[in-house]
Amino acid sequence: AGQVVGTLGVTFNNFSSRNIFKKGAWAPLPSGDGQRLSVQFASTGRQYQSYNVSFTEPWLGGKKPNSLTVSGYRSRQSNGLKNDDPDIRYFVVTGVSVGLGRRLKWPDDYFNVYNEVSLQHYDIQNYGNLFSFQTGYSNNLSFTTTISRNSVDGFIWIRKGSQVSFSLQLTPPFSLFSDVDYTTAADQEKYKWIEYHKWKFSGSWFKEIGNKFVLNYRSNFGFLGYYNKDIGQSPFERFYVGGDGLSGFSYDGREIIALRGYENNSITPRGISGYVGGSVYDKFTLELRYPVSLNPQATIYALGFFEGGNNWYYFRDFDPLKIKRSVGIGARFFLPMFGLLGLDYGYGFDTIQGIPGSNGGHFHFTIGQQF
Repeated sequence: AGQVVGTLGVTFNNFSSRNIFKKGAWAPLPSGDGQRLSVQFASTGRQYQSYNVSFTEPWLGGKKPNSLTVSGYRSRQSNGLKNDDPDIRYFVVTGVSVGLGRRLKWPDDYFNVYNEVSLQHYDIQNYGNLFSFQTGYSNNLSFTTTISRNSVDGFIWIRKGSQVSFSLQLTPPFSLFSDVDYTTAADQEKYKWIEYHKWKFSGSWFKEIGNKFVLNYRSNFGFLGYYNKDIGQSPFERFYVGGDGLSGFSYDGREIIALRGYENNSITPRGISGYVGGSVYDKFTLELRYPVSLNPQATIYALGFFEGGNNWYYFRDFDPLKIKRSVGIGARFFLPMFGLLGLDYGYGFDTIQGIPGSNGGHFHFTIGQQF
């Protein structure tokens, strides 16, 4: 977003909540039960602040690997003015979530299921044309279920196996229980309680070629639907495709999808005031990887890739073969102090209507795994 975002975070992977009040247990925090406590703060200064805290109990009940995760977060983006200034503009997101994970025995031992309930509150004050209303609020109460299978043989350098995930996120159909005439209702009334159903699939398959090379194929799909045609698509939870997949701000539930060889978000439907997000997208990636160093303290591998994908506002326009294509090379560096860092150079072959220069050659910097 043209700004530097500073992030400070700390994670304790062997936390013990039962020893919080135990004398002498704080060194620096109570430990010994394998629980995970994470606290993070990010900011650009007065314009943006974000706070996150999460807690995970990996052995709920103490007998089976059933996990419980509780998290809370708050972010605020503004024009930097004080709260009592009449010209202040801000967007505040506050949320909580509770999730339960369970390892499955069928169809095999690689399957997991994770269910989560989350509640988000959006508070908007004179925030330009980002949404269809400039001042107001919205609530997002949703349930998400995710079924995944993971059989890969490593974390950074993977030789074989697969990672497959299917998720469904949905809200209650609030408009079915309301007597509001949504054909004439203001947008603030329409989106007081956001309603949608969101389907996502991701798959990644690995195959070792010879003693060195690894072939990796990935595919991703996403669809955002609605219940009531008089309300239409939710302005939240949409897909933004193109670029490095990084974003300093994820303030409206949007999902940032990387597609190398193009500018950030350039493969995204646009409205009068800018990008409005898509309701359906696809993405396909083929990578050939070669290890440079497999030292656990400094794992490095080079890669070449073919990539393609697209993003549509209406599902009726969806065409899985009509994609924006790119090719390129890159490298990944894993350092314990920083995690996984990536540098890619991609060349996008297809022009984006209305955005000259968005394709062609682009360098991309990434942090963490990009799927």
